[in-house]
Amino acid sequence: MESAQKTIAYLKTLLRNYQYQYYVINEPDIPDAEYDRLMENLRQLETENPNLLTQDSPTQCIGGSCLSSVFKQVHHKIPMLSLDTVSDESSFLAFYQRLKKRLNISSNITLCCELKLDGLAVSLLYLNGRLVRASTRGDGLIGEDITANVRTISIIPKHLIGNNIPDYLEVRGEVFMSHAGFKKINQAAYRDGHKIFSNPRNAASGSLRHLDPCITAKRPLTFMCYGLGFSKGRAMPCSHIACLQYFKVWGLPVSNYMRLCYSSREVIRFYHDAEINRPFFGFDIDGIVIKVDNLELQRKIGSSSHAPRWAIAFKFLAQEVMTRVNNVEFRVGRTGVITPVAQLEPIRIAGVLVSRATLHNMHEIDRLGLKIGDNVVIRRAGDVIPQIISVVKSDIDAHPILKSITVPKQCPGCGSKIQFISSESTVRCTGGLSCPAQRKSAIRHFASRKALNINGIGKKIIDQLVDKEYINNPADLFMLTIDQLISLEGVGQKLAQNIIDALIISKKTTFARFIYALGISKIGLVAAENLASYFVTLNLLLSADLKTLSSAHGIGQAAANHLKEFFDNASNREIIRVLVVEVGIYW
Repeated sequence: MESAQKTIAYLKTLLRNYQYQYYVINEPDIPDAEYDRLMENLRQLETENPNLLTQDSPTQCIGGSCLSSVFKQVHHKIPMLSLDTVSDESSFLAFYQRLKKRLNISSNITLCCELKLDGLAVSLLYLNGRLVRASTRGDGLIGEDITANVRTISIIPKHLIGNNIPDYLEVRGEVFMSHAGFKKINQAAYRDGHKIFSNPRNAASGSLRHLDPCITAKRPLTFMCYGLGFSKGRAMPCSHIACLQYFKVWGLPVSNYMRLCYSSREVIRFYHDAEINRPFFGFDIDGIVIKVDNLELQRKIGSSSHAPRWAIAFKFLAQEVMTRVNNVEFRVGRTGVITPVAQLEPIRIAGVLVSRATLHNMHEIDRLGLKIGDNVVIRRAGDVIPQIISVVKSDIDAHPILKSITVPKQCPGCGSKIQFISSESTVRCTGGLSCPAQRKSAIRHFASRKALNINGIGKKIIDQLVDKEYINNPADLFMLTIDQLISLEGVGQKLAQNIIDALIISKKTTFARFIYALGISKIGLVAAENLASYFVTLNLLLSADLKTLSSAHGIGQAAANHLKEFFDNASNREIIRVLVVEVGIYW
């Protein structure tokens, strides 16, 4: 009992701190999934120890308090409650059975399913069709008056249109930010040296509650209705979805992605449809919201002190989770750029076990304030490589020893000196093709589909060829023999002959592909095509000075510098000569 009491007290303190960060100052320290896990742990302990459950527990409260010294307080006529959540089908089915039990029916219940937008809940009050007040959820009972800021959001009508509008109409919805808008403001913030927002939800919340409405007006905020609050003066429909359709007629923005479901199976189908389409909405959702459609049944089922019993949030697998950085290693890419990669305490995210995350460069490490041993939030959306979003500064599960991350003085692949390029915030190995790590990557790039397209030559074969010292550069590929190839693991007579044939076929290419295949830093396929069109011949390209190189369409100063550096290198020029003169590559 004493152990449970201490754990409950600890979790309460922790969750109250996180609620303050999330709802009040708009700077959440941990991902939603971690917050949900801690809340569920507390709820489970309180269920097992009912005598330790108190009314001020985070499981019984909504959101956080208001910044009363900044915004005026607004008392909600009907509380703006939070939603309980489920994260798997069995938990949803248990919720569905509870609905039936509370209504004492055995037949199916009509449910309205909508997207769960990841933004800030807002109440809009219209008197005689005119917007007179907007407020946040706050603690569910008292919110903040943000009318001046909301008036700057162009999609929210200042006057409703149409007929039969109630004299007093409170509409509830979500203010959020699209992915395109989020990218735009972060690009501007980075350019101007301002704070970078960690996700669209933080950006929307921070923008909406900014002290200067002029700043809010510049932020790309949008809004979508999700329900009716309090109304009087004219009767509203008894159907939730019908109310939303009325809102749409009156000029309020309502999502088209909603559905009436007449069985639990249909709800699950809607959930999976939304999950599949999630990458294409253009804004963040973290699940779906399921509501009893009949408003009379909603009132009959009732609510707890913090959440309605007639609605539930069915969440997707988390795309953001918290874990620890155990180490940082530095990897050498094909152009010599040395990239830091975080080695993580393995954790599942979006159904995939993740143990590494890219850190891009030292500038990113400095921006995050990252040290080895830190707890971090990582994000993985779709098939994108996981990225570290933020460092968790709170004391939760604190690691006793933190170690600074320093750039190695020598290349981890070959021991050569490294070069820091301040204009690109990158570190590069100076070893060139003498570096085994660069050599393998450069040859893989040379043989890749968009370059020389040498069929049959993959990573495993190239790694063995380099390790056995059969090849040291791309030109050596064309000197390979059948005997050398069949000596490799997994290569038989037929595959060896296919590779030799593919090498012969690959000699006929285009000038653009050849330029791209050289693997010059900053020169992608489009840039290679521009160079091929501008210079026409290889000799003109090789003899061009820096000014001439930068004259080609789409070739900036950085790309021109890399081209000049590459072509001025005697070893690189010799490899190009061998490829064209001795191997006989032509276009």
